[in-house]
Amino acid sequence: MNDIRPTGRILIVDDDQALCELLEETLARRGHRVRSARSARAAGEILHREEIDVVLTDLNMPGPSGIDLCAELRANRPDLPVVIMTAFGSLETAIAALRAGAYDFVTKPVDFDLLGFSLERALQHRQLQEKIRLLKDQVRLSRPQGELTGDSPVLQKVREQISRIADLDTSILISGESGTGKELVARALHRQSRRRKGPFVAINCAALPESLLESELFGHVRGAFTDARENRRGLFAEASGGTLFLDEIGELTLSLQPKLLRVLEERKVRPLGGGQEIDCDVRIVAASHRDLAEAVKEGSFRSDLYYRLNVIQIELPPLRARGNDILLLAQGFITELAGRFGKSVSGLAEPAAARLLAYRWPGNVRELRNVIERALALTLHDRITVEDLPEHLQESSGEIPYPSGTVDALSLLPLAEMERRYIDKVLDQVGGNRTLAARILGVDRKTLYRKLKED
Repeated sequence: MNDIRPTGRILIVDDDQALCELLEETLARRGHRVRSARSARAAGEILHREEIDVVLTDLNMPGPSGIDLCAELRANRPDLPVVIMTAFGSLETAIAALRAGAYDFVTKPVDFDLLGFSLERALQHRQLQEKIRLLKDQVRLSRPQGELTGDSPVLQKVREQISRIADLDTSILISGESGTGKELVARALHRQSRRRKGPFVAINCAALPESLLESELFGHVRGAFTDARENRRGLFAEASGGTLFLDEIGELTLSLQPKLLRVLEERKVRPLGGGQEIDCDVRIVAASHRDLAEAVKEGSFRSDLYYRLNVIQIELPPLRARGNDILLLAQGFITELAGRFGKSVSGLAEPAAARLLAYRWPGNVRELRNVIERALALTLHDRITVEDLPEHLQESSGEIPYPSGTVDALSLLPLAEMERRYIDKVLDQVGGNRTLAARILGVDRKTLYRKLKED
């Protein structure tokens, strides 16, 4: 064989212990890292915990066969090549293996040179698939990503922050109003991190009652409660090796918060009704539209959990603070959705664009998308007009609002009053988010809080 050959992580699945040991020794001498399992079920446990490049499995084993294992991997891990070996070399067996998705087929007694050649080709196939996947990721990352479309300074800061912290394996808290794209940021963090090969699992903590949410997060064993008819893995286990996104974490009940805190600190999770803890290797990204610092002061959110989650914070600006990004997003949605309606709509008429810029967008990007989708469905023109917009947008002045009052009028006010009015205006523009307001004003949160308390 060639001295320069690909090497990788190979999992041997065979109930013959002597053959496994011989294969391990032979393949290890060829530079491979080798693991072995005596059954398909044991192989599944290893594949869940470790990264494997090629599976080499016997055909006939107690329990699920090699073809069963191959079919399961084909459905759930199509990028993982499987080489099947058997003592029953026949055309029918080979066809069955290939139909199950096997990459190759070898017979026993094993010719180690032929096996080595087969494994090398499987590894080359795996490496090519990985290169293709990385190229696709690079293409996706080079394109505007939905709500991250835009060139406003506040959004550029968010993008830069994502790039700087994506590879840091630490907890991140994303704050911002509903509809600003918090899950999109979480997915961008995952895609740009070392965990991108692992799963991205998301759950909305406000969407489930406490008992069901606890079961979803931590899992349960059979009989743990009335409807627990079988064991179930929780989302911490499902996200192992990847990222778990906890949306609306501020809605977590006080009784569930210490349980989550313990998992974050111990990196172990105990299913409901279970007696053993399970290791969980996950990166936590949490998000909330609430000001969690205020929630801590109010006593509705634990301070220790807040500090555990808020190692690094990303604050998403509301759409109304992003200026011309509104039009860039609207154009992107028009391009994306026009084909669905079979219409040749090229963009926005100027009066309609002015209405979009003047509107405050309480529903943020989500609301903007809905408005554009509705307008595309109704329009009879090649550009969206004011008449295609919802009535509350049609009734707006079409002029971008500025703080009321002229310089001469404001000059008659005391400086403190002018400052207070400006602070109120900024707070109004960012929906009351004091942290974001402080950043825009160029002061820290303590200074802003002090100024708000002053008469």
